[in-house]
Amino acid sequence: MKPDGNLDMFEEAARESAEKSAPLADRMRPRRLDDFAGHGGIIGPETPLRKAILEDRLFSMILWGPPGCGKTTLARMVAGETRARFVHFSAVLSGVKEIRGVIDAARGDWRRRRKRTLLFVDEIHRFNKSQQDAFLHHVENGLITLIGATTENPSFEVIPALVSRCRVLKMRALSGDEIGRIIDRALSDPEKGLGGTGLILEDPARDHLVRAADGDARTALNNLEMAALMASGADWAGAGEGGRVVRLADVETAIGRKALRYDKSGDAHFDLISAFHKSLRGGDPDAAIYWLCRMLAAGEDPLYVARRMVRFASEDVGNADPAALTLALNAMESYRFLGSPEGDLALVQAAAYLAAAPKSNRLYAAHNAVKKTIQETGSLPVPLHIRNAPTGLMREMGYGKGYKYAHDFDDAYAPQTHLPDTLEGRIFYDPSDRGEEEAIRRRLEKWRGIRERAGAGTGDG
Repeated sequence: MKPDGNLDMFEEAARESAEKSAPLADRMRPRRLDDFAGHGGIIGPETPLRKAILEDRLFSMILWGPPGCGKTTLARMVAGETRARFVHFSAVLSGVKEIRGVIDAARGDWRRRRKRTLLFVDEIHRFNKSQQDAFLHHVENGLITLIGATTENPSFEVIPALVSRCRVLKMRALSGDEIGRIIDRALSDPEKGLGGTGLILEDPARDHLVRAADGDARTALNNLEMAALMASGADWAGAGEGGRVVRLADVETAIGRKALRYDKSGDAHFDLISAFHKSLRGGDPDAAIYWLCRMLAAGEDPLYVARRMVRFASEDVGNADPAALTLALNAMESYRFLGSPEGDLALVQAAAYLAAAPKSNRLYAAHNAVKKTIQETGSLPVPLHIRNAPTGLMREMGYGKGYKYAHDFDDAYAPQTHLPDTLEGRIFYDPSDRGEEEAIRRRLEKWRGIRERAGAGTGDG
């Protein structure tokens, strides 16, 4: 049996070997807060989190951001700066039983050593309601300090009671400059990175790595590591000063086809469709086409986008350009007929047309006003003069009496009311003065004037 000293040396050597064989992205995780890329608004010198770390008075928090923005790294660095016991917990691999075990251990640590527990839950949105409920009491009474990490909007994926007990910190995708600095650091670090390999990264290759990362530091480092292998043709570790060059072709081979960051049921889906819709409404065809193509390139269902444009044609264009609805429907049917990629252009055509079309939401407003009125007034009776009278009895009861047949009047307009008596004179649809709706406005104003002069009612007066 080995002496304790030899055993410690053996374990230390094993640990160092494991660290050296770990993926580059894991080795290059910053250990100090000052080395953390980006997110100055969250971890900067005067932020609440930095002050809480310095005073060892951490609060429970939820780190919300896209993959590779540094959620796990930040949690580990926070743990390293405090005196609390750090427990890394995966929502993918654990359940209520494991949660209770962590809580029991936390309770024991507090009783024996007054040592607090910092619990990091990766992908906390994957816990169901009952699993999230298991944290509530212990977060509230301070037994555990919770750091949850999620790529999903906590408003929808984390129970409100837990969100209310945590501070939500929104982390963004890293900028191109920040990704570039992370790559440069990995190339120059001789201990954890590639600094001892003599690797040279050409500028076009570096630029492509930055673009392909799409704000994800992990992706950038994984791609760099693979490109290094492509350049050397063998394992680069321990190869010494070889002066090997990573060219653009090596990076392209390593990366393959770039997949855009997108989740059809998550925030990216709703953010992009919102940007598309607002670009259409804002009269910006360039932005509308950009967001449309972003969604299509990321794998969004083109017919979903087409349906949104059909809705937009009625909601935001309306009668300012009645042809917009026809064009949107035709674009949807063209895509059904052609499919991708040929049918994509029909969607682009519709997006450009809708963005450039005159806008009116007066139909949308009228629809909402009528629905509200119906809720408030209930089932008001139909005026007798516009009721159908197919039988003698109904005619004797006054059904249809005084009805004016529109085609018997000039301009095919009969001055009479068609609303229930208590709503007489109510205007729900008020056309704008934009596009084709301007002509509709003038026509309705003319007809309303005729009705007012005639004192229109049922036709008896």
